Amino acid sequence: MDIIGSGFLARNLAPIAASHPGVVVAAFGVSFAAGIPEADFAREAARLYALMRRCERRREKLVFFSTASSAMYAVPGEAGREDGPVFPSTAYGRHNLALEAVLAASSIDHLVLRLAHVVGPAQPAHLLVPAMVRQVRSGAVRLYRGARRDLIDVTDLVTAMDRLLTAGVGRTVVNVASGTAVPIELLVDHIEAELGVRAVRTYVSDAVSQPVSTAKLHALVPEMAWTRDENYYRRVLDTYLWEYATVETAKG
Repeated sequence: MDIIGSGFLARNLAPIAASHPGVVVAAFGVSFAAGIPEADFAREAARLYALMRRCERRREKLVFFSTASSAMYAVPGEAGREDGPVFPSTAYGRHNLALEAVLAASSIDHLVLRLAHVVGPAQPAHLLVPAMVRQVRSGAVRLYRGARRDLIDVTDLVTAMDRLLTAGVGRTVVNVASGTAVPIELLVDHIEAELGVRAVRTYVSDAVSQPVSTAKLHALVPEMAWTRDENYYRRVLDTYLWEYATVETAKG
């Protein structure tokens, strides 16, 4: 497996690289949803198009990471399904959906993984858990009213991708998520309890959030069903939040 990129996802996928010859992974591009310059979207698209041309020439399979966040799924009242309606609520969501459409229209074999909020070691500071830990430790946290977040451990993402590629799943889209959209307040509650601090909460605006359907993922990778456990998000936080608390303490 040829992993194109050197960031968080690329590093975590490295252990399974030797297991999937003939697969190319686009582990690069925009990784957050707000304030993205158009040039960044254009740069990611250009790199993906170049990889698609390579995969066509070499008959390789391409894996593309999209989003299962509210940036993609903004249909309140129902779980976001891969074959259901999507009404991207941001430029980030529209950008990902457009790249998915280009892949779907191509002749190459490909696998699109729509990711929830992936959590793992050495994440960039702007991503959800590192940013939330930093804010809680500072004593003040900014929240979107009504926001919910679906967390998935990066080790579970790697397992799901490994199983999907081994099974030859292709030319399709799969949500990789826990399937549980946790109220943002509960995430803050748990971080506060673990760190032994209390933060002042400020609500900046309302947010549209909805759960993500994992029926397709569980049908293809049955062992992923364990992420449905109601304590899954707590275990994910407990695994990594002290790493980010320690990083912030060292910086301080």
